[in-house]
Amino acid sequence: MTETTPPPLAEIESTARAAHAGQTDKAGRPYAEHLRAVADGVRARGGDEEQIAAAWLHDAVEDGKLSRLWLEEAALTRRTKDIVLAVTKLPGEPTEAYAARVLATPGALLVKEADLAHNADPARLAVLDGPTRTRLTEKYARMRALLGLV
Repeated sequence: MTETTPPPLAEIESTARAAHAGQTDKAGRPYAEHLRAVADGVRARGGDEEQIAAAWLHDAVEDGKLSRLWLEEAALTRRTKDIVLAVTKLPGEPTEAYAARVLATPGALLVKEADLAHNADPARLAVLDGPTRTRLTEKYARMRALLGLV
Protein backbone atom coordinates (compact mmCIF):
# COMPACT_ATOMS: atom_id res chain seq x y z
CA MET A 1 0.00 0.00 0.00
CA THR A 2 1.34 3.40 -0.95
CA GLU A 3 1.26 6.20 1.60
CA THR A 4 -0.43 9.41 0.64
CA THR A 5 1.44 12.66 0.97
CA PRO A 6 0.82 13.95 4.49
CA PRO A 7 -0.78 17.35 4.92
CA PRO A 8 1.51 20.30 5.61
CA LEU A 9 2.46 20.94 9.23
CA ALA A 10 0.27 24.07 9.28
CA GLU A 11 -2.76 21.89 8.55
CA ILE A 12 -1.78 19.37 11.24
CA GLU A 13 -1.31 22.26 13.69
CA SER A 14 -4.75 23.60 12.79
CA THR A 15 -6.32 20.16 13.32
CA ALA A 16 -4.63 19.79 16.71
CA ARG A 17 -5.63 23.29 17.82
CA ALA A 18 -9.24 22.66 16.78
CA ALA A 19 -9.29 19.29 18.55
CA HIS A 20 -8.08 20.84 21.81
CA ALA A 21 -10.12 24.07 21.49
CA GLY A 22 -11.44 25.14 24.88
CA GLN A 23 -9.13 22.76 26.75
CA THR A 24 -6.77 24.19 29.35
CA ASP A 25 -3.74 22.79 31.13
CA LYS A 26 -3.45 22.34 34.91
CA ALA A 27 -2.50 26.02 35.24
CA GLY A 28 -5.54 27.16 33.28
CA ARG A 29 -3.59 28.13 30.16
CA PRO A 30 -4.91 27.26 26.68
CA TYR A 31 -3.80 23.72 25.87
CA ALA A 32 -2.59 24.81 22.44
CA GLU A 33 0.32 26.56 24.19
CA HIS A 34 1.55 23.14 25.36
CA LEU A 35 1.17 21.67 21.89
CA ARG A 36 3.15 24.57 20.40
CA ALA A 37 5.88 24.18 23.03
CA VAL A 38 6.23 20.44 22.37
CA ALA A 39 6.33 20.95 18.59
CA ASP A 40 8.92 23.72 19.02
CA GLY A 41 10.89 21.48 21.40
CA VAL A 42 10.94 18.66 18.86
CA ARG A 43 12.09 21.08 16.16
CA ALA A 44 14.82 22.53 18.44
CA ARG A 45 16.05 18.99 19.20
CA GLY A 46 16.48 18.25 15.50
CA GLY A 47 13.23 16.41 14.95
CA ASP A 48 11.90 15.90 11.45
CA GLU A 49 8.48 16.80 10.02
CA GLU A 50 6.96 13.45 11.00
CA GLN A 51 8.04 13.96 14.60
CA ILE A 52 6.82 17.57 14.63
CA ALA A 53 3.45 16.40 13.27
CA ALA A 54 3.30 13.78 16.04
CA ALA A 55 4.18 16.48 18.59
CA TRP A 56 1.16 18.52 17.53
CA LEU A 57 -1.05 15.43 17.90
CA HIS A 58 0.71 13.79 20.85
CA ASP A 59 -2.15 14.22 23.36
CA ALA A 60 -5.13 14.16 20.99
CA VAL A 61 -5.93 10.45 21.29
CA GLU A 62 -4.98 10.19 24.98
CA ASP A 63 -7.23 13.14 25.85
CA GLY A 64 -10.07 11.76 23.73
CA LYS A 65 -10.02 14.75 21.40
CA LEU A 66 -9.42 12.57 18.32
CA SER A 67 -10.17 8.87 18.07
CA ARG A 68 -7.80 6.05 17.20
CA LEU A 69 -9.96 5.50 14.13
CA TRP A 70 -9.46 9.14 13.09
CA LEU A 71 -5.71 8.69 13.52
CA GLU A 72 -5.62 5.46 11.51
CA GLU A 73 -7.61 7.03 8.67
CA ALA A 74 -5.76 10.37 8.69
CA ALA A 75 -3.49 11.24 5.79
CA LEU A 76 -0.39 10.95 7.98
CA THR A 77 2.67 8.78 7.54
CA ARG A 78 2.72 5.42 9.31
CA ARG A 79 5.68 6.69 11.35
CA THR A 80 3.76 9.75 12.59
CA LYS A 81 0.80 7.55 13.55
CA ASP A 82 3.10 5.09 15.32
CA ILE A 83 4.73 7.90 17.31
CA VAL A 84 1.36 9.32 18.38
CA LEU A 85 0.22 5.86 19.46
CA ALA A 86 3.51 5.23 21.29
CA VAL A 87 3.19 8.40 23.39
CA THR A 88 -0.51 7.78 24.12
CA LYS A 89 -0.66 6.37 27.64
CA LEU A 90 -3.46 3.84 27.94
CA PRO A 91 -5.84 3.87 30.92
CA GLY A 92 -4.39 1.78 33.73
CA GLU A 93 -1.20 1.09 31.80
CA PRO A 94 1.88 0.56 33.97
CA THR A 95 4.38 3.37 33.56
CA GLU A 96 7.14 0.86 32.76
CA ALA A 97 5.14 -0.61 29.85
CA TYR A 98 4.42 2.88 28.54
CA ALA A 99 8.10 3.85 28.70
CA ALA A 100 9.10 0.60 26.96
CA ARG A 101 6.70 1.35 24.08
CA VAL A 102 8.09 4.87 23.70
CA LEU A 103 11.63 3.47 23.61
CA ALA A 104 10.68 0.75 21.11
CA THR A 105 9.07 3.15 18.62
CA PRO A 106 11.45 4.96 16.27
CA GLY A 107 11.14 8.72 16.71
CA ALA A 108 8.90 8.62 19.79
CA LEU A 109 11.57 9.30 22.40
CA LEU A 110 12.32 12.75 21.00
CA VAL A 111 8.63 13.70 21.11
CA LYS A 112 8.26 12.42 24.67
CA GLU A 113 11.44 14.22 25.70
CA ALA A 114 10.05 17.53 24.41
CA ASP A 115 6.71 16.83 26.11
CA LEU A 116 8.41 16.11 29.45
CA ALA A 117 10.63 19.18 29.12
CA HIS A 118 7.62 21.45 28.76
CA ASN A 119 5.59 19.65 31.41
CA ALA A 120 8.47 19.94 33.90
CA ASP A 121 9.29 23.57 33.09
CA PRO A 122 9.81 25.19 36.52
CA ALA A 123 7.96 28.34 35.43
CA ARG A 124 4.98 26.24 34.40
CA LEU A 125 5.03 24.19 37.61
CA ALA A 126 5.48 27.27 39.82
CA VAL A 127 1.86 28.36 39.37
CA LEU A 128 0.50 25.05 40.70
CA ASP A 129 -0.26 24.30 44.34
CA GLY A 130 2.52 22.62 46.33
CA PRO A 131 1.16 19.05 46.42
CA THR A 132 0.36 19.07 42.69
CA ARG A 133 3.77 20.55 41.86
CA THR A 134 5.52 17.88 43.97
CA ARG A 135 3.45 15.03 42.50
CA LEU A 136 4.08 16.13 38.92
CA THR A 137 7.78 16.82 39.48
CA GLU A 138 8.21 13.27 40.83
CA LYS A 139 6.10 11.79 38.02
CA TYR A 140 8.13 13.52 35.29
CA ALA A 141 11.47 12.66 36.93
CA ARG A 142 10.47 8.98 37.12
CA MET A 143 9.47 8.95 33.44
CA ARG A 144 12.72 10.67 32.46
CA ALA A 145 14.64 8.00 34.37
CA LEU A 146 12.71 5.15 32.74
CA LEU A 147 13.46 6.67 29.33
CA GLY A 148 17.15 7.16 30.10
CA LEU A 149 16.86 10.95 29.89
CA VAL A 150 18.54 11.72 33.23
